[in-house]
Amino acid sequence: MSRAVVAIDLGGTSMKGALVDARGSALARLDAPTPAAQGGAAVLAAVLRLAVDLAAAAPARVVAAAAVTPGQVHNGVVKFAANLGGWNDVPLARELTTVLNVPAAVEHDAAGAALAEAQFGANRSSDCFFVALGTGIGAGHVRAGVVAAGSAGGAGELGHIPVYPDGDRCACGQIGCLETYASAASIGRRYTARTGTVVSGSDDVVARLGDDPVADAVWAEAIEALALALATTTLLIDPGVIVLGGGLARAGDTLLRPLSARLTARLAWRPPPPIELSVLGTDAGWRGAALLAWTAGSVPATTGVS
Repeated sequence: MSRAVVAIDLGGTSMKGALVDARGSALARLDAPTPAAQGGAAVLAAVLRLAVDLAAAAPARVVAAAAVTPGQVHNGVVKFAANLGGWNDVPLARELTTVLNVPAAVEHDAAGAALAEAQFGANRSSDCFFVALGTGIGAGHVRAGVVAAGSAGGAGELGHIPVYPDGDRCACGQIGCLETYASAASIGRRYTARTGTVVSGSDDVVARLGDDPVADAVWAEAIEALALALATTTLLIDPGVIVLGGGLARAGDTLLRPLSARLTARLAWRPPPPIELSVLGTDAGWRGAALLAWTAGSVPATTGVS
């Protein structure tokens, strides 16, 4: 019998699950809403139910499982994830092992996406820095196939790098965080604050570019803040490629071209790493989880993707 792994991308609104073979092909796909409003216990029950349902759909022997999740993750434990019903110290890897009776792994969602982009993305770089630009901003760094998670799983908080020490206060309590200027949500908020016109988020601001000076200014400020954060990242870790994902990446070249130019301008004595848009989109999370699962099961996946 062939082998497969259970892979889950857990988000605050929905969770995406796949049963994945060693070539990277999805043998089955199941998605479900995340019942965050019902509390952390309900979210955990829903994740485990999805994992069991995926395993039951298997036309192959399930040998491992993995999930990627927002929040701080360390050694298979989700230390804190506010938008998962307030998770604190949830031993998700152990719970997956209990219900499936296979080895399991858990990682931060941006780190999982970085793994997938490094192996399946357009560049296929062994050194990939993935930036998730959504309601918030997170990042994951993979070097030679290994996630740089930090000593306690706290690496990747790009959104809380203070780009302007005397800037606006962030919801986290710090001053001048990147997230207050360049997340999809903050771009919409900043436009509304200046104009009084309520917009749903960055998409509405992007649609006004070229015709609305306030939209142009808010967008330019977001680009500059992101360039500052990525310049710091480049000088600190020297990534092989920077990959942009999340909702804000839907802006395409409207984001990519000015950001590349501003990052180049911020790096006076060295060239910037290439910046690319994610080619995996919303599939990056579960594909990264599948790679983690194969590692947890001590079976390497191939580089095929379908």
